[in-house]
Amino acid sequence: MDRQNKDSNSKYSKKRVINDEDDDTNNSDLDDSYVPYIPVKIRKQEKLMKLGRISQLKFNNPSTVNKSGSENEKDSDDINDNDDEQIWGRKSNISLLDQHTELKKLHEAKKESAFERQLKEEEKILESVTENKALMGVAELAKGIQYTEPIKTSWRVPKIVLSKGKDYIDKLHHKLGILIEGDDVPPPIKTFKLMRFHRGILRGLEKKGIKKPTPIQIQGIPTVLSGRDMIGIAFTGSGKTLVFILPLIMFCLEQELAMPFIQNEGPYGLIICPSRELAKQIYDIILHYTNSLRKDNCPEIRCCLAIGGIPKSESRDVIRRGVHIMVATPGRLIDMLNTKIVNLSVCRYLCMDEADRMIDMGFTDDVRTILSFFEGQRQTLLFSATMPAKIQNFAQTALVRPVTINVGRAGAASMNIIQEVEYVQQEAKIVYLLDCLKKTPPPVLIFSEKKKDVDAIHEYLLLKGVEAVAIHGSKDQEERTNAVGAFRAGKKDVLVATDVASKGLDFAEVQHVINYDMPEDIENYVHRIGRTGRSGKTGVATTFINKSNDESILLDLKHLLIESKQVVPPFLLELYPEEKYLNSKGCSYCGGLGHRITNCPKLETDKNKEASSISRRDYLANNADDY
Repeated sequence: MDRQNKDSNSKYSKKRVINDEDDDTNNSDLDDSYVPYIPVKIRKQEKLMKLGRISQLKFNNPSTVNKSGSENEKDSDDINDNDDEQIWGRKSNISLLDQHTELKKLHEAKKESAFERQLKEEEKILESVTENKALMGVAELAKGIQYTEPIKTSWRVPKIVLSKGKDYIDKLHHKLGILIEGDDVPPPIKTFKLMRFHRGILRGLEKKGIKKPTPIQIQGIPTVLSGRDMIGIAFTGSGKTLVFILPLIMFCLEQELAMPFIQNEGPYGLIICPSRELAKQIYDIILHYTNSLRKDNCPEIRCCLAIGGIPKSESRDVIRRGVHIMVATPGRLIDMLNTKIVNLSVCRYLCMDEADRMIDMGFTDDVRTILSFFEGQRQTLLFSATMPAKIQNFAQTALVRPVTINVGRAGAASMNIIQEVEYVQQEAKIVYLLDCLKKTPPPVLIFSEKKKDVDAIHEYLLLKGVEAVAIHGSKDQEERTNAVGAFRAGKKDVLVATDVASKGLDFAEVQHVINYDMPEDIENYVHRIGRTGRSGKTGVATTFINKSNDESILLDLKHLLIESKQVVPPFLLELYPEEKYLNSKGCSYCGGLGHRITNCPKLETDKNKEASSISRRDYLANNADDY
């Protein structure tokens, strides 16, 4: 019995030992795969450590740093309740103001990173829409011709100007608000006499009442006389026209004195404009100074006007005698080049006035066609009041070591213009015009987007006894020329027009510009109101807006008013809070200040136009037999 008990006890003991070993083995296996429960407090702590806040708190709390000065990760994992209360007891130990400040810093950090991501996205968009084709002739592109040095001229900077130090030049640039990009830029010259113009030109300036150059002329004229390619950007009415006209007349006079132009030779200089009215205006200015030279016993400098609406025979007569300067619109010029009425074999000077508007209006292919007729290097000049980065990058492909001269921000409105924005219902606009006309004495310019509105406004004003004329693209050239001439001569008090009159036209005495409707992009707005407040004079611009206007253009208008330090009406201030566009420099595509390129309406419109034109070309190609 005892033996049995003993055996049984030993049996059970042995079994127990085996079971204990099995249990230990099983427990060890469980320990390897078992995930312990982590309290909510610890999980929050780990989450905040990932956000970088725990390290900041430890830095502020020396008790969490070991003696060697480095953080002990093990201690941070095993923070006891006392330390936890000391670090995480934010409600009792940290004031609400400190908590707000910390949260605000975190928010700003996240906002800044988001802004950086947005900038990268915008750069990609701008790269995708930037023109890949250079603004060069087909032959130059095909042969791989690239010019590395600017054209050489005989003009030299006066020694008295060269003696001025760099500090003087920098101070003058800062004083006049001139920004320059480029290398080896000629120094600014403050008088026409020091620019070494002929006395006949100086007399012509005196007759016009021009006594001293404007900022764009102070820096721009020496740059052009030096033979440098140039992009000139300045607000409307700043005197950009003389920057490219006066040096060209001097170059032509030099050529004529050295070797007179023979029959059918020329032109030496070519000026391209987007509208007929602007071309006619530039042509008249050139005639003024060339006639002034003739009165001073200088040889005749012949100028030719080539625009639609006037007989080609007038241009042909001048060309046959040998022409020095040609002012033209793209369409008529291409026609004359194709029919060999004119050639550009000796042309060495090319200027595109209102260059951004010309490229923007779809004349890019026409310009490339014109450039293909050049037979040598030329000095290229581009001028405008608005020149977005897209256009500048596009233009620099054709320029040799270009100098960019910017007076003020590209696309900014003149500070001499008092801008007034009024909310007027659509049906009340035409009646309210009479009240607006009473703000200032005549002459007054009225702009409208649609041709039918121009005709309706013109008829209404005539019925009310207002001496008014009207121009738009559907009127013949003689009627347009007579209307502009009568308005400029003071025979008519009001000119009603579409945007054909907004680009570069100079009406020196215009007191008031009325925008019957807000244009579709802010660049046109800047060009429109720039018809007043010119040459240092003060003008008024009134713009009608209502609910029919798109919010994007109203935001651009709002920020332009703020930049120009104008009164912003309450209905514009309520559009969006100012904080939304803090750190914003506007759209890099169109230059609008109230939006970014990511939501640029003009970019979307241009893409749609491009897509529709491509589909139309494909349709015409597939159905060529039908035409």
